[in-house]
Amino acid sequence: MTPNGHTVLITGGATGIGFALAKQFHNAGNQVILVGRREDVLQQAAAQLSGCRYAVADVSKAEDRERLARDFADVNVLINNAAIQYTKPLAEQTDAEIVQEIDINLTAPVLLTQAFMSVLQAKPSAAVVNVSSGLAIVPKETCALYCATKAALHSYSQVLRWQLEATHVRVFEILPPMVATPLSQGKGHANLKISPDELAAEFWRDFQRDHYEIMVGKSKWLYWINRISATLGQRIMRKGL
Repeated sequence: MTPNGHTVLITGGATGIGFALAKQFHNAGNQVILVGRREDVLQQAAAQLSGCRYAVADVSKAEDRERLARDFADVNVLINNAAIQYTKPLAEQTDAEIVQEIDINLTAPVLLTQAFMSVLQAKPSAAVVNVSSGLAIVPKETCALYCATKAALHSYSQVLRWQLEATHVRVFEILPPMVATPLSQGKGHANLKISPDELAAEFWRDFQRDHYEIMVGKSKWLYWINRISATLGQRIMRKGL
């Protein structure tokens, strides 16, 4: 993909990975639209990026997805980044928590992409960027549904890429390691985390080279360890690294 000339909509764009990606695109001369549920946080983030637009929306709601596709028909790069994670045993998760985690992490990006499909296909160059996780490769015991939804998003990204390969819409996937964001606060080892800006910089290099499956940092290690020995990969992740 070319580095500029895009209009980019980023869900969960006001903090963490989303905001780091927003800065990367903005600094390269692209138009950026931040999407999130809290207007105060969106305002603070947008104020740091000259000309940045934002929209308050809950992407797990059909009416909000439809409104975004209707109001931002100039978008040609859609980044599905918003996600939540519950770290508790499955037996302790409520029905509402289970539904919410699946809705936000999997159903929402699939249906938001569907809502924007005609918008994207009308552009001479377009892209969908799904932020999954290194945990799509090997799951972690403490966050079963998060891993399951990211593994499903990984599979969805592969198939969507195949189905759209004859069109102008390219499908990218970012598989991050543990990143120092509010979602990972108090989890894992601090010295094993990378910063959101480090992730965005690595993504940016591969995005311009049309590397569609972007494994960042230690996700590459996990991929190769799992290829060599799935048992070893599982043992590492069960230790909570």
